[in-house]
Amino acid sequence: MRLREYLIDVADSQSIEELWDMHVDKMAEFGFDRLLYGFTRYRTSTSLGDPSDFILLTNHSPEYTSVFIDEGHYFHAPMVHWALANQGARSWKLLAEMKNSQTLTPEEARVLEFNKEMGVTAGYTISFQSTSVRTKGAIALTAKAGIEQEDVDATWAVHGTDIALMNNIVHLKILSLPYTAPNRSLTPRQREVLEWVGHGKTTQDIAILMGLKAATVEKHLRLAREALDVETTAHAVMKAAFANQMFILDR
Repeated sequence: MRLREYLIDVADSQSIEELWDMHVDKMAEFGFDRLLYGFTRYRTSTSLGDPSDFILLTNHSPEYTSVFIDEGHYFHAPMVHWALANQGARSWKLLAEMKNSQTLTPEEARVLEFNKEMGVTAGYTISFQSTSVRTKGAIALTAKAGIEQEDVDATWAVHGTDIALMNNIVHLKILSLPYTAPNRSLTPRQREVLEWVGHGKTTQDIAILMGLKAATVEKHLRLAREALDVETTAHAVMKAAFANQMFILDR
């Protein structure tokens, strides 16, 4: 598939699942058979936020993600540290340079050892431009088993500009599509009441507009807060808006 055709398909994607499957297949054409994409809106100086609030997409095996993500290895990964401090694309030859110069922390060294055991040894990381000090997105492109870093770098020398462009466009498209974290989806009623709150309507207003009792509206708001794991309705509106779960077309 040519670049223009691919980007047209990206623009036409109607769901993150559709987009991600297509992108995984496209990156495999360049020798990257495992991808890990992450985005947070809740970054601070000491944290990336609650992992359950991340947009997290990957085709790595559960054996890998259960340790790297669920056990928090990502927080000590050298290329994650690089991505947080930079933007653009970076070869994983940086890891060999850090190892040779003995600048790895013990925690970083353990992550590299785990990655080696899992065959995650060669690749590229792309850190996307942030629009806020709170946000950060990046993607790790892992090369197929048996491909050396020098071969990855040779591929990048020829196709790197196109690969970086495709990943940046996919990143922007992901941020435009509805995303539902596990166990945090809203029902149509919960979404509707939050939308009316977003329009500045009171509980009584919403009850009239939706033909419900005020107590029923309050129930939907409470369940929406619980689904999104927040304490206030204002926070629920913000989180639902960030995840594009409000004012969306049902397809």
